[in-house]
Formats: sequence, structure tokens, C-alpha cells
Amino acid sequence: MDETDTNSAHRFRLTVAYDGRPWVGWQSQVGGDTVQDQLLAALQTIHPGITAVQGSGRTDAGVSAIGQIAHFDAPAEASLDAGAWLRALNTRLPSSIRVMDSAQTDPDFHARFSAIGKTYRYRLWTGPVLPPLEAGLAWHVPRLGDRDLLETALDCFRGRHDFRAFSANRGDGKDEQRDTVREIFEISVESGADWLEITFTGEGFLYKMVRFLVGSAVRAAQGKLEIGTIFSLLKGVRGSEKAPYCAPADGLTLVSVRYPPT
Repeated sequence: MDETDTNSAHRFRLTVAYDGRPWVGWQSQVGGDTVQDQLLAALQTIHPGITAVQGSGRTDAGVSAIGQIAHFDAPAEASLDAGAWLRALNTRLPSSIRVMDSAQTDPDFHARFSAIGKTYRYRLWTGPVLPPLEAGLAWHVPRLGDRDLLETALDCFRGRHDFRAFSANRGDGKDEQRDTVREIFEISVESGADWLEITFTGEGFLYKMVRFLVGSAVRAAQGKLEIGTIFSLLKGVRGSEKAPYCAPADGLTLVSVRYPPT
């Protein structure tokens, strides 16, 4: 296992929600200004023997979550049950981070490696003025353009494709070898008078992939990107070329993570 000897530990699964605006992402970084760092620090104030907390995957700076999943191993002498862990953590975490659910789980459960799917939602504000309470939580696009073209572009992304052109390089020396084929099961669009939300459900998503998909669909709706170019990028016709538009982190939320039934 990745944290402690499970013969003397209990594994807990957490559902974590956070406002991404104050944080530089999920993944731990020097300085501690990430959600993972804050969660681990809170765990260690309860029991210093907890050495790690694992998430289902990274979210970028500014990206929020209502259903991030994490797990940690608690030493046997930490005799708190799942409800006590939830209460104890929420008294120690910043108000922009909350544990919404806690449950003891099997020792072989892994928040990242056991996951079989994720759902993300992207919110756009299409009214002429962005309300202050939407700032940082929606991409302001007052001239969205042709809604039918937006949905045509989104239709291109359904199914199994190589999304290399619709992802960002991490610069970690593994970009050329990384598997970039993913399947998107469902894309849905909901809208109101001044807003629009696009929800993506798939087996997994690459670095900044949802933001590239949204950016490309919006630019297609505005007449700034041809549908044929989207098809070419999906088929790798343009080689190492990347899609030219990446939506901002504002508006992106990790909604849920799916696991095999138990």
C-alpha cells in the first residue's frame, strides 16, 4: 500500500468540496497553498502519524470541486470513526474547503487508481455584465455566438478519441509517451437567460482537457474555429499541433468521481 501498513491502519474515504479561487490547485506544492496540503495539515493536527492523503486526481489553480475523492490511512490507535473524522477535519480546515462525507473503506481502495470515471461541469455567464458573485466561478462570454455550432462542436468530442491536441503538456519529460486516448460517455448542456453549463462525463480527463474542449466549442460558436479543424485535431492530422483555445479555470468544477460498485 502507499501510506502505512494496513495491518495497523484503517483506510477512510473522503468526499471533499472546495472553492478553488484561494488555492493553487489540489496537488501538493512547496508553500502549502493547495487543497491537498491543507487537508494533510488538518489530518496531522488530529494524528501526527498520518503521513499522506491521496486524491482522485489533480485540479488546477482556480478549479473548484463538489465531489473530489480522497483517502488516507489512520493508525489503529486513532480511534475516531468516520463521522468523528468529518467533524474534526471541518473544525480545522479553511472555510473554503469542506469534507462533505467520510466513510471507512476497504484497504485496497485507492482514490486515484480505483476510479473508473469522472464528471466535470463548466459554467459560462452569457449576460452582458458578470455579477460579482459569479467572478472566478464562471467564464464571462457575453457574445457566445451560434448555440447550434457550439453543440455541433461538442458532438465532435463524444466517444473515444485521441485528445492529445486538446490537452496541455506537463513538461515532465513524459508528454510524448503519455497515453492520450480517452472516452467521453456523455456531454450535456443546460442554460438559463444569462448562463450556460456544459457537463462532461468520461473515463478520465487529461491535463486541461475540459478547458480545451470548452474553449474550442465556444470559439466554434463565435465563428473563430472551423468544425473541420476540430475533426482534424482529433484525428491527429495536424501532428503535434494543439487546439488554439483553452478556457480559463473560472467556471470549472469537479462534480463527481465514479468507482466500481462494491
